[in-house]
Amino acid sequence: MSRQRGGHPMQTRSRRFDDIPLEENSEKVVIDGRRNEGRLEENHIDTPSDSDSDMFGDNGKPDLTGDRHNIALLLLLYILQGIPLGLAGSVPMLLQQSKHISYHQQAVFSFVFWPFSVKLAWAPIVDAIYSKRMGRRKSWMVPSQYLIGIFMLFLSTKVDHLLGGEDSPPDVKMLTFFFFMLNFLAATQDIAVDGWALTMLSRKNVGWASTCNSVGQTAGYFLGYVMFLALESATFCNKYLRSEPQTQGMMTLAGFLYFWGIVFMVTTTVVWIFKRERAPRPSEVPDEQHGIVSTYLQLWDVVRLPAVKAYAIILLTHKIGFAAADAATGLKLIEKGVQRENLALLAVPLTPIQILLPFVISRYTAGPRPMDTFLKAMPFRLLLGIELAVMVFLTPYFKNDDGTFPLYYYVMIVASYSLHQVALYSMFVSTMAFHAQISDPVIGGTYMTLLNTLANLGGNWPSTFALWLVDDITWSRCDGVEGLMCGSADLNKACEVAGGTCSTWLDGYYIESAACLVIGFIWLKLSANTVRKLQNKELSAWSASS
Repeated sequence: MSRQRGGHPMQTRSRRFDDIPLEENSEKVVIDGRRNEGRLEENHIDTPSDSDSDMFGDNGKPDLTGDRHNIALLLLLYILQGIPLGLAGSVPMLLQQSKHISYHQQAVFSFVFWPFSVKLAWAPIVDAIYSKRMGRRKSWMVPSQYLIGIFMLFLSTKVDHLLGGEDSPPDVKMLTFFFFMLNFLAATQDIAVDGWALTMLSRKNVGWASTCNSVGQTAGYFLGYVMFLALESATFCNKYLRSEPQTQGMMTLAGFLYFWGIVFMVTTTVVWIFKRERAPRPSEVPDEQHGIVSTYLQLWDVVRLPAVKAYAIILLTHKIGFAAADAATGLKLIEKGVQRENLALLAVPLTPIQILLPFVISRYTAGPRPMDTFLKAMPFRLLLGIELAVMVFLTPYFKNDDGTFPLYYYVMIVASYSLHQVALYSMFVSTMAFHAQISDPVIGGTYMTLLNTLANLGGNWPSTFALWLVDDITWSRCDGVEGLMCGSADLNKACEVAGGTCSTWLDGYYIESAACLVIGFIWLKLSANTVRKLQNKELSAWSASS
């Protein structure tokens, strides 16, 4: 039941602002922003309908009798799920500040955030195939978590080499493979835990599953991203946690992976041995035909609807105008000298904003025309992309002589990202409200997951493409050496060996930011009427069962 969060402004993506927190899961929260608009995919749990009175006792307080341990277990499982996402969000920051890798390589690594956006492809299989002896959900959750632990333990012995050293470049392809597998396994665990929540909790408390998912995954992401980057930073640890300065932080990536690998192995064993799944009711056990084949056929019927085809194009293209801001802003701030741990810590003041915004915005999207808010917010979000680019450009002018930045600079960054979150969530909540309106209740879970998958893919591919393109449209030169150029890792090294210095006189990020603004407004001009027409269609136009 992951949801793509609104995005950590300082994280890349991932993450991307939409990707997976300040990165966009987001599916499940990034700036990206990996938490995020997702980290963060907006899947939903198809829960039984409960009235408010069913969920509260006679005294008006939640009645958790018999479910306190189950809620605690679900919270733990979702926290574990967020750890790989947070770690994946921190790696681009490590590479950008310490290794100075190319944006081509950052684009390659951004594929690690895709599994949560495409898990619809294998979710029906996870839901239908299982061992009766182990249990329907534990059949997938237990192996997934064991494999995450094994990958983490193995990676802890290799990650220092993969990150590279003074004389060796990082192995981005292998890093991408390992973290892609971690997120693939976490997405599979997410599918199993989402389903288990529906039968683990009593009917009156099943609504707590959504809270466990949101709180748990956010906490896990925070541990893997914000806390790790803070503890890994020698500057942060020396300033706030140590009495005597040292040259390294209190935690390395290898040590962090090893610790959480052990945690995964131990907790999975405990859950496997001591937590039993209740026997499923007959109505909860799909046969093979209904569980797999029928689900894929339902998806195909939905995709063939003319209204869905037109809306799919909208979902897959509407975030092109935000690609540069979402994908590269955090990395560019690091490139300009902002410490990665300081960017990560900006997630703390933004978290309350991300929690409150959906409640405020839902007042304007609860009516019959939620996409009106979507169209009104889009130009503001496009303009805020340019504002962020201006902030990146001016960043060197705020730097102190000792390389630090004054407090008011970070206040400005938080203010900029807060405004960005308002526009981002206005669009996000609008689309979620529209999805709830048009989804065929006969196949509501499948329908909603399909639309959310398309929305997440619509954020992933532009961000990956934007990262890939930055280097290709950046103009650099080798100062001090005639006949040499810069622009790639090899050319930059050749310039330095020859005694020259690479300098950028036209950064591709700014070109992309301007191009995205133009493309975004052109998209808005050409597609606004289509969005309004889709919003005005009868519900029968969206039904595959009519």
